[in-house]
Amino acid sequence: MQTGVEASAPKLAVRGIRKAFERRGQTMTVLDDITFEIEAGAFFVVVGPSGCGKTTLLRIVQGLDAPTSGTVLLSGRPLTGPGADRGFVFQHDSLFPWRTVLQNVMLGNEMKGRPRKAAESVALDIVALVGLAGFESHYPHELSGGMRQRVNLARALAVDPDILLMDEPFAALDAITREAMQQELIRIVAQTGKTVLFITHQIDEAVLLADRIAVFSPRPGRLRKLITVDLPKPRSLAVKRSPRFRELADEIWDLIGGEPASGPR
Repeated sequence: MQTGVEASAPKLAVRGIRKAFERRGQTMTVLDDITFEIEAGAFFVVVGPSGCGKTTLLRIVQGLDAPTSGTVLLSGRPLTGPGADRGFVFQHDSLFPWRTVLQNVMLGNEMKGRPRKAAESVALDIVALVGLAGFESHYPHELSGGMRQRVNLARALAVDPDILLMDEPFAALDAITREAMQQELIRIVAQTGKTVLFITHQIDEAVLLADRIAVFSPRPGRLRKLITVDLPKPRSLAVKRSPRFRELADEIWDLIGGEPASGPR
């Protein structure tokens, strides 16, 4: 049962996040005063140039890094470390090569101590959800890149996280497979109702997928603007040809382009 705080709070609140590293006796600020909120069920994308702190932000939300200052709250609760309430999808699939598709997807629930039969039942449902029914007994080396990323997504979904954290999950795929996976992700998120925090440097990908987009400046990453994507959903690839899609993409290009990075390189 949700408490009053959990029911009224945004799914994720990032408040005043700053991250700095000491390097050769100097302080390098990677993120500077990042603040935004994500409502339950929203698809939220962070876009910005390489080195602007996008992945650092995701690691802070995951609990793998601590911010220098600021707080992150999930359903109103401060996050202090990693947890199964956040499902992480990496750029590279990071599957265990000695485990089958089904065994890879079962892994998270096995680590949580869930009975094997229950973990297997959940995994079978999720494998079907991501379009891999019939491949349960295959090993990662027997799959294409897109199929491995489906397994990666299935593994994150199997633990039923409160939020999916996705770090450029399609960056290593060829253009055709990437577009197919974007459409699959749109379908899966619509079907599951999951909240998503998605990192990319591909502006077209951001506009296609997002409900809202946080545009970061070059390093140190600062929030330049929050953009609401007012394109109808569900979105097919055909929306990329619409004038409004190009207007949004051009606005993001203009926002990213203007400010040089600062601090030591």
